[in-house]
Amino acid sequence: MASTDPTTEILRMAKQAGVIRRRDVTERGIHPEYLRRLVAARELERVSRGIYCLAEAEVTEHHLLAVVAGRIPEGVVCLLSALRFHELGTQSPGRVWVALDRRAAKPQLTEPRVHIVRFSGAALTQGVQTHRLEGVTVKVYCPAKTVADCFKYRNKTGLDVALESLKSALHTRKASIDELLRYADICRVRKVMQPYLNALV
Repeated sequence: MASTDPTTEILRMAKQAGVIRRRDVTERGIHPEYLRRLVAARELERVSRGIYCLAEAEVTEHHLLAVVAGRIPEGVVCLLSALRFHELGTQSPGRVWVALDRRAAKPQLTEPRVHIVRFSGAALTQGVQTHRLEGVTVKVYCPAKTVADCFKYRNKTGLDVALESLKSALHTRKASIDELLRYADICRVRKVMQPYLNALV
């Protein structure tokens, strides 16, 4: 049931969740017109279609990840975007890379730009970390899983990116050899990764 004061309820939701969706508001029985009014009053900011945050909310370097997680909560930040998040290598992707189940519907998202990669089984579910960014729960693959993914998808991201991520993960000790090999097995790239790993250690 909607609050007797819809604007107060929406602002409370935004403060609690960090990013709110138009759907979150309508599910509470609140007419979306209140969102428009709050944007006009500069109390809310529309960050993308159907996504809003408090106007005075602190924007961090991971803002796009928070926005995408708000729109695609079942997605997991992966590959180039996960490298950037973990500060592995020098990648600075122009879009957010997100892993989804092969059977999941394609997200209707025009902004921010996303690159969807389809995962399945253990490759989808293993190595997922949760982080709280700008009040939003964001799922990101751990460093070792991200490196293994880069080898698995080297035709999409480039072998040079996979090698750089491997070197960086070892140098910064963000992933152990055992972790790297575990996820290499999960992603079925041990035969590809092992020679490079042996050369580095």
